[in-house]
Amino acid sequence: MVEEAVRAALLEDLGRAGDITTNATIAPGARATATIASRQEGIVAGLPLVEAAFALIGSDLRVTPHLSDGDRVAPGAIVAHISGNARALLSAERVALNYLMLLSGIATQTARFADAIAHTRARICDTRKTVPGLRTLSKYAVRCGGGANHRFGLDDAVLIKDNHIAVAGGVAGAVQAARAYAGHMVRVEIEVDTLDQLRAALPAGPDIVLLDNMDVDTLRQAVAINRAHNDGAIRLEASGNVDLDTVVAIAETGVDLISTSKITMAAPTLDVGLDIAVET
Repeated sequence: MVEEAVRAALLEDLGRAGDITTNATIAPGARATATIASRQEGIVAGLPLVEAAFALIGSDLRVTPHLSDGDRVAPGAIVAHISGNARALLSAERVALNYLMLLSGIATQTARFADAIAHTRARICDTRKTVPGLRTLSKYAVRCGGGANHRFGLDDAVLIKDNHIAVAGGVAGAVQAARAYAGHMVRVEIEVDTLDQLRAALPAGPDIVLLDNMDVDTLRQAVAINRAHNDGAIRLEASGNVDLDTVVAIAETGVDLISTSKITMAAPTLDVGLDIAVET
């Protein structure tokens, strides 16, 4: 998947004629060395894509990583060195940095959330709200930042949402239908908006209940109801209105999981740069 993504990105950048600026200004046999360094504090993610970008350009480029994905970096920290053909190095530079900046940004944003709630039982999770075509890479970056992955698509877990419930005719019936269809190997989660829906969902035996857009007081009541019903055997996930200002209070209610798109769709990129020097 890494190779497929990088090939598509190189094709997008190089198009039909290749890097005409580099080809016009750099001699074919010129050689260079380059250093990739972080300009911000953060978490590194995406080094396999950096290595693939330089490898797939079709040259003798050598990449020497100085860190591993998931490592924390300070401003000025060296991430990797590259050496070899100068034309190839320059032509692959932007693809390599784009992936590194994007995925490191997601990992860094995830770590901010994960660090904020480390004193609680809750784990921060991603959602299916990702840039199309980049879901697997984005979810990989979430794990690098200390987060957990929700389902990857519509085919690997059941999540019964409000519109499913409306068409199915009720909470309990929707859970029962999902259980009969999916089998014992597939987890079943149901989304509820009210405590009455939660009370109806728990006896049906879902694996997880998603508590959607509930305020902190309601979340506390939901945790208490779940504990009273089955000693908390069914996991509770909070979602909606989750950001760095609210996540601690949400986590302290006692929920097991907190899902948010803020770690994938709203993560700022990590500022990294590449400096090059001609070999003599």
